[in-house]
Amino acid sequence: MPDTPISQDRLYDPILAHVRPAPLILKPDETLADALEKARALPSTQIILYCYVVDERNRLVGIVPIRRLLTNPAESRIADIMITDVVAIPSWATVLVAAEYFVNRRFLAFPVVEADGTLVGVVDVTSFTEEVLALAKQSFEGIFQIIGIHATRALTPWSSYKDRFPWLLCNVGAGLLCAFILSRYEEMLGIAVVLALFIPVVLALAESVSIQSVTLTLQNLQSGKVQWRALFRSVVNEAVTALMLGISCSALIGLTALAWQRNLVVAGVLTAAITASMVTACLLGVVLPTGLRALKADPKIAAGPIVLALTDVATLVFYFSVAAMLL
Repeated sequence: MPDTPISQDRLYDPILAHVRPAPLILKPDETLADALEKARALPSTQIILYCYVVDERNRLVGIVPIRRLLTNPAESRIADIMITDVVAIPSWATVLVAAEYFVNRRFLAFPVVEADGTLVGVVDVTSFTEEVLALAKQSFEGIFQIIGIHATRALTPWSSYKDRFPWLLCNVGAGLLCAFILSRYEEMLGIAVVLALFIPVVLALAESVSIQSVTLTLQNLQSGKVQWRALFRSVVNEAVTALMLGISCSALIGLTALAWQRNLVVAGVLTAAITASMVTACLLGVVLPTGLRALKADPKIAAGPIVLALTDVATLVFYFSVAAMLL
């Protein structure tokens, strides 16, 4: 157990720097009697929460809670009583990500494993300060609030309905507005019906990149007050990133459309519209949550649904405006 719990200024440290060796490691073919003998050999000050079971290559294959170790016959094999559905923290995790595991699943300790399942060590809940766990809870809750729901609130069906329905109205309103936009280009769609085939992929790309930007922005806003210089840097960084993402995705989709439909105009529409919509979506994902925070509003639960709604509308406007100009 670490002498000093991890403080909030270490949130983005690799968790590997804070992992300790597993106190009791077992093999599947050992018996409970073997395990108890190993446990008795440990120092009396050693706290054992779980026993970790590894194979001959030191890959984690199961865990045994202490209660199972004490309540089963001594001749029982570890393989017969271990839990094989193990939740483990990946070795690449930061302190914040690791703390989110404790907030989400409420276990007292987690194993830390490499990508191939090799057991590195363990980290327990006492490794973190209360402030770190509180920030992890906010971060975990924030990921769900991006889509308009609370993750940790115990809700009745009616309360859950009231929590979620207002934000779905953003999607309803955006959907109706998108339908209106489509109706304005009905004649053009009749001439170039192929444009309709690519509407789902254009919307999906813009929505995906907008949620990525919202998530990153909310994480950066956890410190509280809006830093306008940092906001400017974020806008510039996101704009450049979005431009590169847009060019890459639009080139891929445009070339696919050209090879499939043999229509250079459609390929051009897709390339221009996807690039413009992805840049706009990224910028919305930065500016809207920051603006809500500047207005002293909680940006988490409002930002996701509103950004998605605005992204859908902006994407269709770009798509059909470019199509109208080129056709």
